[in-house]
Amino acid sequence: MGNIQRIIDDLVDANHILANEDVVDAYGHVSVRHPEKPDRFLLSRSRSPELVEAKDILEFDMNGEPVAPGPTPYLERFIHAGIYAARPEINAVIHSHADVVLPFTITDMPLRPVIHVSSDMGAVAPVWDISDKFGDTNLLVVNMEQGRDLAQCLANNNTVLMRGHGFSVAGRSLVETVKIAVYLPRNARILLEALRLGQVKYLTEGEINIRREVKPDAPQMTRAWDYWKARADASSHSHATSGNKK
Repeated sequence: MGNIQRIIDDLVDANHILANEDVVDAYGHVSVRHPEKPDRFLLSRSRSPELVEAKDILEFDMNGEPVAPGPTPYLERFIHAGIYAARPEINAVIHSHADVVLPFTITDMPLRPVIHVSSDMGAVAPVWDISDKFGDTNLLVVNMEQGRDLAQCLANNNTVLMRGHGFSVAGRSLVETVKIAVYLPRNARILLEALRLGQVKYLTEGEINIRREVKPDAPQMTRAWDYWKARADASSHSHATSGNKK
């Protein structure tokens, strides 16, 4: 149980980090594959990421259904189930609605990496349009058929954009996946600024492949995690202190 508790604690931290770094707000979610049951994954109940606690973490099967009865789960848990089922090497998934990424989901301008810290997103970020197969919907991924279709669009990439909705990222570890999600909006913001100035020079496939050789548990990965966690903890403490003064 010790390993499971550590994974749950890390998942709670990931929720807080993503909220503090403005990757998610009231909506969005992060999951991790169960370390002992590869056909299961862990994801919070339906709750805003900044507020997630260990007791909120639920276990799900590869059909996106809770293993045991409990509180209301996220509607879009099928994003996670679809990706895990299709990609056995993936150990974490994040879904976000970050505003700055949205222009790339509704135009022909591709989102490609231009800064070295965003190379983990991969050379290609395909755009999944739910209407291509499912017609008019609320644009949410609410069943396994849609989740599998999204995973098929993701293919072997790390990032998939969702038309008029947001993005989902997948990685080899929770730390790597959080890193992709944190830097993807920053890359989008820098690219949008650069496009105003003129011709853009993107990272080459060779540059991306070289940086892909970094192990998900490398010191630079854990250093970033420790930094983001400290920022999230400090922000939480500041909010609590401010609340006590009221």
